[in-house]
Amino acid sequence: MSDTIEQPEHSRLAVQWFTQMLNNTLAEVKDLFGKFRLNEALMAIYRLFWEDFSAWYLEIVKPAYEQPIDRATLDATWHFFDTLLRLLHPFMPFITEELWQHIAERSEGESIMYAPIPEAESTDRSILDAMAQAKEIVGGVRNVRKSKNLPPREALTLQAVGTLDNPFKPIICKLAGLDHIEEVSAKDATAASFLVGTLELAVPLGSSINVEEELAKLEADLAYARGFLATVEKKLSNERFVANAPEAVVANERKKQADAMSRIETLTAAIAALKQ
Repeated sequence: MSDTIEQPEHSRLAVQWFTQMLNNTLAEVKDLFGKFRLNEALMAIYRLFWEDFSAWYLEIVKPAYEQPIDRATLDATWHFFDTLLRLLHPFMPFITEELWQHIAERSEGESIMYAPIPEAESTDRSILDAMAQAKEIVGGVRNVRKSKNLPPREALTLQAVGTLDNPFKPIICKLAGLDHIEEVSAKDATAASFLVGTLELAVPLGSSINVEEELAKLEADLAYARGFLATVEKKLSNERFVANAPEAVVANERKKQADAMSRIETLTAAIAALKQ
């Protein structure tokens, strides 16, 4: 660790995001404790500790091999860990006490039992939503690597067909192994694409792609999407269903219809591009 190292942008963004996650869970756990829903409270803490902190946050802020971590990120991480131990203490008293005693200097008689759980501050939902999208994008790129047998250390380019307005692009680049993200009007003909919501993203594969295999996969996906759309449209064409089903159910079916049509359009364009 060095006080002279500047905090990387991806680490600064990770601290910003996890601060909001922590506030959100603090408020949720306080509400659940007040309602004596202890099992739900434990699961909320577990998800925060295991999934968000361990699987995502630590992976983002982890420095390169044998490189030191900056002071700002390290201090923030110790603070997060301290709060997580306090949250978990009612459920795991002994191990949390032992860990808490070792992460900082404690005076004689000081115990995590008397350490208050911090009060939640307001949560910025836009930050949580942006990070949720970033996670989906990272997962999509990783799936492309796996399905196309691309080396994990090979730097890739990610194309966004349209506008990718996400503040966590540095995190996406680090976790997905990207050299950069570019916004395009049309994706590369050799690209493997995926959807995050209605946004199409693509990883150009160049000579790594087997055109015949990719076409077969896309055409199978297209056939499935058309079959799914036909099922949804049959349901929506049933006047009794539309008239008698709850409004939310009908709205959900219409959303399925719109998503399927968008998916079919994307797949059709991808197939046409590969056939050129």
